[in-house]
Amino acid sequence: QLLDHLTGFFSLVLWAAAFLCFIAYGINPEAVDNLYIGIVLAAVVLITGLFSYYQDASANAVMEGFKNFLPEKCIVIRNGRQMEVVATNLVPGDLVQIEKGQKIPADLRMVTCDAVKVDNSSLTGETEPLDRVVRKEKKDSQLLEAKNVCFYGTLCVRGSGAGIVFATGDRTTIGSIAKLAADASNGDDVEAPINQEINYFIKIISAVAISLGIIFLAIGFGLGLPPIDNIVLAIGIIVANVPEGLLATVTVALTLTAQRMAHRKVLVKSLESVETLGSTNIIASDKTGTLTQNIMTLQHLWFNNTRYDSSTFLEERKAHTSRGFDEVKDCLTLCTTAEFSNEKEEKENVPFQNRSVSGDASETALVKFAEPVLRQHETTLQKERQKYPAVFKLPFNSTNKFMLHICTMDDRYNQRRVLWMKGAPERVWSRCSHILVDGKERPKEEFQKQFDEALFSFMNSGERVLGLCMKSLKAEDFPDDFEYNWDGEHGEESNFPHNGYTFLGLTALIDPPRPAVPGAIKSCKTAGIQVIMVTGDHPDTAEAIAKMIGIITKPTRRDIAIREDREFKSIPRDHPGIQAQVVTGVEVSRMSDEALDRVLDYDEIVFARTSPANKYTIVKALQDKRYKRYRDGRNPKRIQNIVAVTGDGVNDSPALSQADIGVAMGIVGSDVAKDAADMILLNDNFASIVDGVEEGRLIFENLKKSIAYTLSSNIPEVSPFLVFIILRIPLPLTAILIILIDLGTDMYPAISLAYETKESDIMSKPPRDAHQDRLVTRKLISFSYGQIAVIQALAGFTAYFIVMRDYGFLAEDLLFASELFTDFINDEGEPVYFPNTADSLGAESLSINGNSINLVECNITDSEICHKPDEALRHAQTAFFVAVIICKIADLLACRTRRLTFFEQGFKNRAVLYAIIQMLALAVFLLYVPPVNAIGTRNLRFVHWCPAFPFAVLVFSYDELRKFLVRSGPKLSSGVTVAEEYLYY
Repeated sequence: QLLDHLTGFFSLVLWAAAFLCFIAYGINPEAVDNLYIGIVLAAVVLITGLFSYYQDASANAVMEGFKNFLPEKCIVIRNGRQMEVVATNLVPGDLVQIEKGQKIPADLRMVTCDAVKVDNSSLTGETEPLDRVVRKEKKDSQLLEAKNVCFYGTLCVRGSGAGIVFATGDRTTIGSIAKLAADASNGDDVEAPINQEINYFIKIISAVAISLGIIFLAIGFGLGLPPIDNIVLAIGIIVANVPEGLLATVTVALTLTAQRMAHRKVLVKSLESVETLGSTNIIASDKTGTLTQNIMTLQHLWFNNTRYDSSTFLEERKAHTSRGFDEVKDCLTLCTTAEFSNEKEEKENVPFQNRSVSGDASETALVKFAEPVLRQHETTLQKERQKYPAVFKLPFNSTNKFMLHICTMDDRYNQRRVLWMKGAPERVWSRCSHILVDGKERPKEEFQKQFDEALFSFMNSGERVLGLCMKSLKAEDFPDDFEYNWDGEHGEESNFPHNGYTFLGLTALIDPPRPAVPGAIKSCKTAGIQVIMVTGDHPDTAEAIAKMIGIITKPTRRDIAIREDREFKSIPRDHPGIQAQVVTGVEVSRMSDEALDRVLDYDEIVFARTSPANKYTIVKALQDKRYKRYRDGRNPKRIQNIVAVTGDGVNDSPALSQADIGVAMGIVGSDVAKDAADMILLNDNFASIVDGVEEGRLIFENLKKSIAYTLSSNIPEVSPFLVFIILRIPLPLTAILIILIDLGTDMYPAISLAYETKESDIMSKPPRDAHQDRLVTRKLISFSYGQIAVIQALAGFTAYFIVMRDYGFLAEDLLFASELFTDFINDEGEPVYFPNTADSLGAESLSINGNSINLVECNITDSEICHKPDEALRHAQTAFFVAVIICKIADLLACRTRRLTFFEQGFKNRAVLYAIIQMLALAVFLLYVPPVNAIGTRNLRFVHWCPAFPFAVLVFSYDELRKFLVRSGPKLSSGVTVAEEYLYY
């Protein structure tokens, strides 16, 4: 990696320049300037390369903690012998022993189990530990549902056992998903937008630098310049056009942003991904835990065909003593596994709503509601579960979408066994034949309408609804030693009833939106970013939450159905009144590519009941979309979507990898999801993504400012060579002074702009168009080369000619006189120029090797300088150098903002202040420390600093005027100002 940083394109150009300088010095050892230039160029490459390598190494070290996914060692029985082996050396056929707390090292077929439970949440997202058994599964059963298999990367949370390895590495279930994610990943094949922009800029600037170098080299040979001097001249031209500090500036900008993001609880794995997020125009976000708080609270109940508010339920003694509630209470108690986990809180009488619970968010809400009700009946959750133990448990999973427990109920319901079920209301309702109302079982068809209305009412309020049901099992059919088995895709091959249940009621839970989310959604819309919700929740719940947080603000299909008093299914999806779409995963699976593309034309979209495969399809469709069609008749617009996606499960990893930027959840996210993602939200908060968008935009803004600042010195650096060759005046600026400008006034000051804070309007602009808003544009080139740089060059030439005049050389007399200023030393190193009068200070002309130049009276009568072409030229070159530095200070202040006035932005960026101090200190050091004058600088009088000051004021004032016109100037028909169209870079 270090070699890569030292051999980038710019670095190779500078290495070549340094090599040529050393050759030139070897040919002519008296030209010490060539040695200095070569040393400085080599030092630049080394310093910037080491600096960039250090920054990259620091950033890469952050993610080392995520490489512990594979257990290092495990106990294996191989060839009849027990041994400890590194997990990566496992092979199919090995017999692996597992114990509580161990991560499973491969996919295992269990052969012995002693009360083994595994946590498959990293694979399936389901938090309930699952039992493992040795029993053989049916041939047509799905691998993920197999109970005799332990999967690589999951965790053994209880018991011990042994299993035979049947898959390792990429062949494991998680490995195959991770491989799919790697195949989907566009990170290796497609460059990040920021890298594309930098490479685009490097190509442009390199072509310009090399072309100019070759052109000037050819002109120099044509004019008969000495070969060595001509080569050094070409080197100076190339160096003047190469922004040596660009890559260091980019690295610093990205690293600083990564550090700022860490403070905002966002871990950046790939530095470039932050700028990609800033280019994002679509965010596809999960709902639970990202847009919402993942803190479920039971809000309402519906039983006995009556709706109850949980906040007043305990006070309504009649409600929880009515017939029918006992069954609801028992289902909430016995068909849950969550439990209070802190005995100290019980002793301290902490309110139940504030107590710690081990279990998922939904069950936590249910037991926090059930416990105080049970206390009023002089019992507790723990006592009830001990009294009526479960003899069979079917955990909730994403296929069935329900949980089923069968409990021993010797003194209740006149039977020894009772089946309890809770889950998705439509799934539970479909398995029921009756409903319990006022203690009596009634045909459910009589209450279909009331059920639909209650369900819609809860879901339309953004509440997550669970259905409850039960069934009594006859004691003679299900004795104590009966082994329950749930088989078949829908339980139809089970050895106990899989339908014909009695519906008990509904519980409605609310997972409130995070407080910062509505504001974050509003900021996204202001910034031209479309937020799409992609959730596994019911479409009504998803739609309600989307309306609460501002993702949906326009009429949906359901709104049209209500407004027109029609059946929901009778409203066509392309109804002209529909302006926001709510689409289910099943519908996505059935849609053609064209139909899905039509859905994606809408500005407000929610995808509900989606699977990981649906999510991947949606992301791919968004990226492949090339035109946005408008329903109001406007012409289609060509687009290129940059898509950010959030996810937490292993199955989300293909979508995370496929996305332009994947964002994994740090709290609930699986290791594979985190590995596939580019960024990790340590607080699982959507608002942090919006912070990332802002930071990403700031990177691009600051890089444009940095490049605009850096390029502005190219004209004042190149133009001296141009006039030297064309007009043959003595060279106004030497190659070594150009390098000192590049290193002293370009590198650190350009880097300091990476510390610049955001402009207040950064989130009020649409995402940049990758086709038009490039890092380097025609307008930026015009600003740097054609506006600011011209002023700087004028400042340099003004200072140069003023100094030459002060020491007796008029500007017009310098034309075609460059040879007189280079030939005043003979082979013995002695001056060979002679004034035409005895008094050199009053001489009228000067002869050098038979040629003469007119002289005028010196304004500054310093005998060491006046009428001395070598010293006068050195002072003039130094003045040119100082003029450029002073104008660069003004340019640095101007480049701190692109639109806002300097005074509105304030001066929070101390790095810019330090950069100004550094530039001035460098100038003072180079001018006034005698040993350093060997490089060609001189002790400049203060009066010769002054010619640059008016030009510095002009640079700053001109840019303030430009920004004012960009903000408030005359406007075009498109609505943008004339200045923004032509002068805003």
